[in-house]
Amino acid sequence: MPDSPEEQKLSREAAEKAAAAARMAQQSTWVDLQIARAMRRGEFDNLPGAGKPIEGLGETHDPDWWVKKLVDREQIAILPPSLALRRENDELDDVLDTMTVESEVREHIEDFNERVIQARYSLPQGPPLTTMPRDVEATVAAWRERYAAFRAVPRIEPGAKTPRRHWWNRRNRR
Repeated sequence: MPDSPEEQKLSREAAEKAAAAARMAQQSTWVDLQIARAMRRGEFDNLPGAGKPIEGLGETHDPDWWVKKLVDREQIAILPPSLALRRENDELDDVLDTMTVESEVREHIEDFNERVIQARYSLPQGPPLTTMPRDVEATVAAWRERYAAFRAVPRIEPGAKTPRRHWWNRRNRR
C-alpha cells in the first residue's frame, strides 16, 4: 500500500533533519580538525591577551558598548562648553605657535572670543564659565615675540649627516 503524501512529506522532513544533524556533526569535526592543525603549526602561540582574562566577560550587556570603546580608543572628550572653552584657552598658545601667518592667528583668536561670548550669553550647561575673551592685540603681540624667537634659533636636523668629502678634496686639505 503506497504511503500517503502526508506520510511521505513527514518522512522526507525526518530524513532532511537527520542529514542536517549529520552535516553539523561532520562540520564540528572539521572545525576541530582545523583548530588542531593550527595548534600544531603554532598559530595560537604568543597571541595578544594570552593568559589574561577576557575583557567584560562577567558584565551585563550594554547596547552602547561600541560607542564607549570608540571614545576610549580615540580619546574623545565630550565636555560641557564651559570646560571645553577652559581647556581650549589653556592650549591656545600652543595651537597659535603652530601657525606661521599673523592673519590666521587673528582669525583663530577672534573665533575663540566669539565662542566665549556666545557661551556667556547662553544658558549655562555644566559648571559656570570662568574663561574670559582674549585681547586680540596682546595675544598677537605675544605670538609675534614667540615666533621671532623660534625663527632666530638655527635649525639643524638631528639625523643630518655632514657632507661627505671626496678623496680628491682630502688630498688638498694639508
